[in-house]
Amino acid sequence: MFTRPLLRLAAAAFALFGATAAYAQNTTSGNFTEVPFDRLTDRAVGQLGFRALTIRKADWKHAESAHFVYHFFQSFVAAPVSVEAEFFYSIVAKELGKDTSQWPKKCHIYIFDKAEDWDSFRIAGQLDPWTGGLCAGGELFIPRIAESKWKGDTLGHEVTHLVVFRFFGIGIPLWLNEGFAEYAASRGYASFWRARGYSARPKSQAVNPAKWIPIADLTGLTNYPVDVTQVHTFYNESERVVRYLSSVDKPGFLRLFEAMAQGNRFDVALNRAFPGRFSSLNALDAAAKEYATKDHGTTMQDQ
Repeated sequence: MFTRPLLRLAAAAFALFGATAAYAQNTTSGNFTEVPFDRLTDRAVGQLGFRALTIRKADWKHAESAHFVYHFFQSFVAAPVSVEAEFFYSIVAKELGKDTSQWPKKCHIYIFDKAEDWDSFRIAGQLDPWTGGLCAGGELFIPRIAESKWKGDTLGHEVTHLVVFRFFGIGIPLWLNEGFAEYAASRGYASFWRARGYSARPKSQAVNPAKWIPIADLTGLTNYPVDVTQVHTFYNESERVVRYLSSVDKPGFLRLFEAMAQGNRFDVALNRAFPGRFSSLNALDAAAKEYATKDHGTTMQDQ
């Protein structure tokens, strides 16, 4: 189960206009087609999905696009989501070097456009109160408040989790899953706006060196830090480590991803993915820390 905390809703310039601009500039809306539930090509919903559909049960509508099934209350909210979801699907697939010609089962996205409905779902699903989005068991649950102009950057992050789950299953460790989701979302929103004529590059927040989590500890985490002040560091550092490893050797990073998905220990996967590059975890820790903290107090941008 992966959650997206509200305190991580960044990239306001992208988020303010993202969904509306996407919908307006993509006339196909990702082939978004509204249909009754019994006409969906994939009607298999999970336990959380079932709980979601009991909230205002008679008001849910349904649709699908090339790779996703949508459950929603208002089409004007869901249609832009479908554009973003399909866009991020293509970004993530490209980043992971995956052949997507065969996609036998669609992922489900549940869209809540009222805060009170999202709160009801959070309580029913026993989610943390700060949860601003959730990917679990191949399903995505997202608040997309209709009257709010700022939609946040949650969707790109959570769609990344969804696509990673479809390609790799549950084997990806927490730091890599969250770090890659942050990385892909940043690159995705930048690409989204560059395609529309804006000057935009991915953004990444440097890690405070005083709060650095040693690589051996970071890669061993199976749950989010208990200390809420470390959650912010966990996300930033995970993203920076992913960004660093990808910049060092992109094919090597993809080999690491595959090895971790297969259940290898991080040190074993690292040696296989980057042979001869890092003599030990301490060597990686030193190099990654220098990369991740050197511009602390500023916002890094890259191509």
